[in-house]
Amino acid sequence: MIDFVGKRSWFFFISALVLIASIASLAIFGLKPGIDFIGGTSFTLEFSSPVEQNQLSQEMAKLGYSEANIEKTGTSSFLVHLRGISAQEKDTLRDNLETDLGTQLEVTGYSYTSAAVSANTARNAGIAIIIAAIGMLIYMSWAFRKMPKPFRWGMSAVLALLHDVAILIGIFSFLGWMTGIEIDALFITAVLTVVGYSINNTVVVYDRIRENMTRGISPDFAQTVNSSIVETMGRCLNTSLTTVFAILAVFLFGGVTIHYFMLALLIGVLVGTYDSMCIAGELLVTLEKGEWRKISTWLPFVRQPT
Repeated sequence: MIDFVGKRSWFFFISALVLIASIASLAIFGLKPGIDFIGGTSFTLEFSSPVEQNQLSQEMAKLGYSEANIEKTGTSSFLVHLRGISAQEKDTLRDNLETDLGTQLEVTGYSYTSAAVSANTARNAGIAIIIAAIGMLIYMSWAFRKMPKPFRWGMSAVLALLHDVAILIGIFSFLGWMTGIEIDALFITAVLTVVGYSINNTVVVYDRIRENMTRGISPDFAQTVNSSIVETMGRCLNTSLTTVFAILAVFLFGGVTIHYFMLALLIGVLVGTYDSMCIAGELLVTLEKGEWRKISTWLPFVRQPT
């Protein structure tokens, strides 16, 4: 039997390193907001002949749009995000690009988001995540109300899902600095989806812990938790693999508009799977035994009691 609980200090240590890196990335680089959060215009440019991305970027800069974020979506098509411009300015930009690049151009998918709407979107996104976390805490505490100290069950589950969200956001912060990936409303949707996926896996593990406690398979709570994790490991891995395969298919062959949404889901599912087997149950043991007060519990180099 794999001793997940006995190795909890190693799992905590690894997660702590990743969380520190994620928080550092957020503090240093922040997140690169898209037009959903800062306002602006987005549209697709489709050229009649192949155009290089660097060439288009240079021409956009010459026309006064040096801040434009350009993503290549095909041999001669690009998705462009830039500050808010009117429909008339868009037509002028199209005419200038056609003249400078010597090729016909069609502009499709034009959309404009005002700064006021963007600020409201950002505020609502933050509120949604907070409400989701509070709702999960209440639900988990109620679902396991017949267990000793049910609030600890809810607290450990919420801490585990916040661990997943923090890592996901930290990775996108780093990717935003490295590759210019912007976050938009779809990213918030991905975060909330990951929250639901993470808590679902955690509920499966916790429910098995409750069953094994009722059956009295071991007087040692840590052993009961470890047995429950091992028993549900196959289910968690099978569910995660089927989900990952579906996400990968859409990520590789889907449209560019949902490319980063699928990337966020992929990262979230992988982190959530790790969390359900290596963090959630182990946190419950740590809280139940009061080990969170001992700093040595979080150090893998110190021999831990099982």
